[in-house]
Amino acid sequence: MEMRRCDMIAAIVAALVVSSCLADESGQRAPYRIHTLFSVECQNYFDWQTVGLMHSFKKSGQPGPITRLLSCTDKQKKVYRGMNLAPTFEVPSWSTHPKTGDWYPAINKPVGVLYWLQHSEDAKNVDWVVILDADMIIRGPIIPWELGAEIGRPFAAHYGYLVGCDNILVRLHTKHPELCDKVGGLLAMHIHDLRVLAPLWLSKTEDVRQDTAHWATNITGDVYGKGWISEMYGYSFGAAEAGLKHKINDDLMIYPGYVPREGVEPVLLHYGLPFSIGNWSFTKLDHHEDNIVYDCNRLFPEPPYPREVKMMEPDPYKRRGLILSLECMDTLNEGLILRHAENGCPKPKWSKYLSFLKSKTFIELTKPKLLAPGSVHILPDQHEPPPVDEFKGTYPKIHTLFSTECTTYFDWQTVGFMHSFSLSGQPGNVTRLLSCTDKDLKNYKGHDLAPTHYVPSMSRHPLTGDWYPAINKPAAVVHWLHHTNIDAEYIVILDADMILRGPITPWEFKAARGRPVSTPYDYLIGCDNDLARLHTRNPEACDKVGGVIIMHIEDLRKFAMYWLLKTQEVRADKEHYGKELTGDIYESGWISEMYGYSFGAAELNLRHIINKDILIYPGYVPEPGVDYRVFHYGLEFKVGNWSFDKANWRNTDLINKCWAKFPDPPNPSAVHQTDNDLRQRDLLSIECGQKLNEALYLHHKRRNCPEPGSESTEKISVSRKVGNIETRQAKGSDDLKETTGSSESEGRFSTLKLWVIALWLISGVGFLVVMLLVFTTRKVRGTTRGKGYRNKRRTSYSNTGFLDTNDRDRYVRNTET
Repeated sequence: MEMRRCDMIAAIVAALVVSSCLADESGQRAPYRIHTLFSVECQNYFDWQTVGLMHSFKKSGQPGPITRLLSCTDKQKKVYRGMNLAPTFEVPSWSTHPKTGDWYPAINKPVGVLYWLQHSEDAKNVDWVVILDADMIIRGPIIPWELGAEIGRPFAAHYGYLVGCDNILVRLHTKHPELCDKVGGLLAMHIHDLRVLAPLWLSKTEDVRQDTAHWATNITGDVYGKGWISEMYGYSFGAAEAGLKHKINDDLMIYPGYVPREGVEPVLLHYGLPFSIGNWSFTKLDHHEDNIVYDCNRLFPEPPYPREVKMMEPDPYKRRGLILSLECMDTLNEGLILRHAENGCPKPKWSKYLSFLKSKTFIELTKPKLLAPGSVHILPDQHEPPPVDEFKGTYPKIHTLFSTECTTYFDWQTVGFMHSFSLSGQPGNVTRLLSCTDKDLKNYKGHDLAPTHYVPSMSRHPLTGDWYPAINKPAAVVHWLHHTNIDAEYIVILDADMILRGPITPWEFKAARGRPVSTPYDYLIGCDNDLARLHTRNPEACDKVGGVIIMHIEDLRKFAMYWLLKTQEVRADKEHYGKELTGDIYESGWISEMYGYSFGAAELNLRHIINKDILIYPGYVPEPGVDYRVFHYGLEFKVGNWSFDKANWRNTDLINKCWAKFPDPPNPSAVHQTDNDLRQRDLLSIECGQKLNEALYLHHKRRNCPEPGSESTEKISVSRKVGNIETRQAKGSDDLKETTGSSESEGRFSTLKLWVIALWLISGVGFLVVMLLVFTTRKVRGTTRGKGYRNKRRTSYSNTGFLDTNDRDRYVRNTET
């Protein structure tokens, strides 16, 4: 610490010396000198980006010179056509590392900055440096001291996905993990800070790039798990090593397609992600080899016009975001038009779009945006305490909860949940919170499906009469907290329609007291509008989260009642059920419980760690390398012609009917073989379907259901035929009825079988008795009447004999009947 203080004092003294040299002969302070840098390579891909950035640089009024740091190999330079696109400083290409041979073009950025500092004359005559990426559009002057940058305190944009600043990655690569800032994109710092940082930036990039053992998404946040963002970590770790603490802002740089915060005018558009306006869309990666800079009068597809955007989007906040997207694309195209003219291209033909780019509307739209004094919002220190400090020694106890009701719909979900829980390695105990009315409980058969805590049902609200079963979730949690002795420190709350794939622990996902962990539910737009302002005193603390919750027990004790009360409050607020306020597509207040959670947490200022890598919906394309811990099958998903929608099985008893199951998903060999994203999506969907059927199979086996095709099964089949009992199954899964499997049904079949056997025995015995009597009678008659009578019978056989035989047969039939 003392060494860092000395370094800081030395830097400040150096700055004072430099500032004294900047005074002119009259003693007046000369203006600070700003220099803007951006890094590119010798490719068409970077050339059209350079044209857009340079054009916006000129329009924005950015002070000072700008330099393109151009990384080219000797082979590339021989055929490269874009040397005149920008003021250029050539730097060595390290796309292929000169020592390791590793191909990693992103390292050219720190290489270029360091080389510029060491070999450029411009670097000797500058006070402040602004570092940007090529895929940016500047909307207004970026002046470091107006942003709040100081010596030792650079200004930067927030890159929240750099989770490695909070886990083992930072502890491996810097001695000062507490100083690691999640920043990038827009950097503004004093030249003295940059001179200290640049060599560390490069060396730390090399370190992280070589640390392949820790490239995983859950450690780096890199969705590809390929170490592609090693350069970003190189910057953050290098700055931490240099003792630099950033002033961080998340307003002034925005990605087109995002909605800017109210009252904030971004000065930088970073089009690194796909964005769209209505049916029009743009993705920079679609133009990787695009020759558009050198193809005369060819532009990117024109976006909609401002008046069209106003017509298609009534929400003023969203409309403002779409206008920014439009501005980004139009500025790129305007830059290309001017570039083509400089290339000697013929004047383009008149068009409506070209006329718009020269109109007063467009000029007004793209005029420089100046920062208002005091408008720059600096984020508070966001450093988490390292997980090792929170969980030293023995890990804390965990208890997992999930909420259900007394219906077979929730029973088959419970079977699936419990089976996956047992396989997942989830530590601690699990409890099913079962909400039932007294009437339902009397007839309920699923008591043994899971360890259960019984709670009164609030599906029909006891005061208002409102029918809203979703309120049972917070009500059940409150009841459990007040009626159970709990020895766990952390509670994991899940939904019944989930399949666990691995453990969900507070130490892995960095939960702490006062900092619960959850997964993003971005459709909860009420956190950003009047809904939040109506229902919580702290709307700025409203997090769009749900699904998976990891919370300290003491936080849950304080929070649970707020969750219930806010749910009732939002549910009663029918005036604001509108889709544009809630995101509820049914506009029926069905997601009131979700808002109850978010508003209740905001009321206590419980800010969540939001982790998108815990949960995935089957049918969604997974991020490469992410080890999702939970399937949430709340939505329909498909693989080819096979599909699964839990709502179709709402009235189906899959639990009490032996060997009932869902239609089998396809074989994994049948999924996409060419598109890896679609292949991984389908494999996950198949895994979810297989786990549900596997759970049902084991459930039926535990119930001692007769094996399909076994002797007992055949006997049951025979008894059905004898008793004229048919199993009826209506069309569609919703009408499937229970026909066998329960002990009561099996008892009825056994009784029927006994009666049938008894009837057969009685009939047989009766037949034998009658036959014996008949033969005995005939014998007696024959002895009495003698030989003459027998002769008489022969002569009258056609009459008397026939009648005797006929009467006897009739008698036997009557006896049998």
